[in-house]
Amino acid sequence: MKSLDQRREQLLMRRTELDARLHEIDDELETHQSKDWAELATEREGDEVLEGMGRAGQTELVLIAAALARIDAGEYGFCGKCGEAIGEERLDLLPYTPFCRSCAS
Repeated sequence: MKSLDQRREQLLMRRTELDARLHEIDDELETHQSKDWAELATEREGDEVLEGMGRAGQTELVLIAAALARIDAGEYGFCGKCGEAIGEERLDLLPYTPFCRSCAS
């Protein structure tokens, strides 16, 4: 069973990883400016994938911030809907989840 300090560290490390990845995505999106139509179309398809990854990363950052706030408030590890403890296995997979397995379904 991980302590709250270990969970906080896990969340902070993930936040750092996501922040770096989002900066890489932004940099990559800014470099695509081909003048060749065929290549521009291929770049645009890749950009759509990168934009989707960016949106997913931003969503995860919001969830991480909320989880860190729950740790500070002493509410981390308890379901925001039913109030029951969230299983350790679930927190290992989704350390930012606000819901137990039952309520998430």
